[in-house]
Amino acid sequence: MLTHSTRRWLAGLGVAGALVAASASPAVAAAEEAPVKLGVFFTDTTVAAGSTGKIDSPLLSASKSVVVDGLTVQYDFRDLDGVLTVTPESEFDCEPRQSGVLVCTTPFETDLYEWAYSGFFNVVMAPTAKAKDGDAGDLKVTVAAKGFAPASHTAKVRIGEGVDLAAPSEETTVSTAPGGRFSAPLTLRNAGSTEVKGAVAVFDLDHSIRPEKQYSNCTYADGRLRTCSFSEATAAEQTRSASLPYLLGKDTYAPGKEYGYYNWMTIAEFEDYSAYLRSRGVSAGQPGNGPVLSLSDTTKTTARGFQADTDPTNNGSGMTVQVNGKNGADLVAVGDTLAGKAGDVVKATLGVRNDGPAALDFGRSGTPVTKIDIAVPAGTTAVKVPDVCAPLNGDTQDWANAGKPGMKLYRCYPDIFIGVGEEQTVDISLRIDKVIENATGTVTINAKCECDGFTEDLKPANDVAKILVNSTGGNGNGGGNGGGNGGGQGGDDGGALPITGQPTGLIAGLGALLLAAGLGGFLVAKRRRTRFVA
Repeated sequence: MLTHSTRRWLAGLGVAGALVAASASPAVAAAEEAPVKLGVFFTDTTVAAGSTGKIDSPLLSASKSVVVDGLTVQYDFRDLDGVLTVTPESEFDCEPRQSGVLVCTTPFETDLYEWAYSGFFNVVMAPTAKAKDGDAGDLKVTVAAKGFAPASHTAKVRIGEGVDLAAPSEETTVSTAPGGRFSAPLTLRNAGSTEVKGAVAVFDLDHSIRPEKQYSNCTYADGRLRTCSFSEATAAEQTRSASLPYLLGKDTYAPGKEYGYYNWMTIAEFEDYSAYLRSRGVSAGQPGNGPVLSLSDTTKTTARGFQADTDPTNNGSGMTVQVNGKNGADLVAVGDTLAGKAGDVVKATLGVRNDGPAALDFGRSGTPVTKIDIAVPAGTTAVKVPDVCAPLNGDTQDWANAGKPGMKLYRCYPDIFIGVGEEQTVDISLRIDKVIENATGTVTINAKCECDGFTEDLKPANDVAKILVNSTGGNGNGGGNGGGNGGGQGGDDGGALPITGQPTGLIAGLGALLLAAGLGGFLVAKRRRTRFVA
């Protein structure tokens, strides 16, 4: 189970897939409760002439989480008449309404959220026999549902010259300790018969893999390498390479493994991708302050046109960093001390802090770093609970009732990454039903369970902290923060765990965005690797 913020992140990048509710209230009732606006986005796309085309689907959303009935997506490609065909990828209910218009519907009630996600109505955009390099037009995508006003987005579709960018199938393996230096190749091969007129490498590097040197034709964000662009031409069957120097962060967990990947795009495909990033509010970074990075055996060219890759499955390669030595992490439970009279609602800030010396990064497995189990103090009732917390019965979490008030035990999940010194907490509002001196609840992290998560804590003794209500003094607070909240009202939890340490950002690389844009299929399996070893 992912945290709410992690699920929002993944789904907002379009990789969460389609979600269909097993049971939900009718769409009309939802519309009557609050006005809701539907949203849709479709990525700009460059398709290679003479190819079988590309597969994509719209990103669907709503201004407020809602269940809709009669979801319909219309593809209007009349502006590309004679140049492009749009057909369903698989057998689902799609039919042409007229030449250049495809309409797809689903008979199921469907969840839509404030964050956008893809997976519904995948279509194949294929060039016709008449399509040629330089052809372009608009693809208008419209989403509608019963009881809701339709929403539209217009994407640009271009026809480009077909090329075949490739990276080595063999990955690089290096070995070092936290704080060590190493290098890895960046290699481009033209596996086709047409000259490649420039290329862009997009990187997906674990948090611990950091550039030792910056280059002016590469981009960086938060000290991380994002992209490198090359204008040089690569002739058919030519291979060119450069060596990139890296540092392994001193906060890297050891022993273990870290991973890094890169994926090649044509110039036109990267333009499409950049537009997608902007729509998601994500930056590919700023140019570096160093010299130009060159690939060896270059051939200069001034020719420029649209190009699209005919085989994106061979575009990527990567590296495995074997991390030597020992560098662990001490996760500390965060409790709270509260006070109030009967009837007061007080806010408890509870969670986990990483006292290092290593950061914990579970981004590849997509699982939270730990579990935060909360036992509500006697004499109090949880009246407001964020939806990253679910009622707990033994070792079973009732996620169908996530955020449900009134329970005595909850399991909450933090994010998939926690840096050194970072604190991740949830706010739970407790109503004091009866004043009991030293009423005590607990916050327990790293609970043993049949689930993924961190298990090698350096100091298990501080994995439990107290939630102390109306303390008479001398009871302490374990590993908690000890900060009283008085009798104040519970605030808005926001549904996600706030980060109070140094900002690191959830996106350590652009790999998930590659998946969402349909340009990095090679990453699907590789991103699921975990880096911790027994």
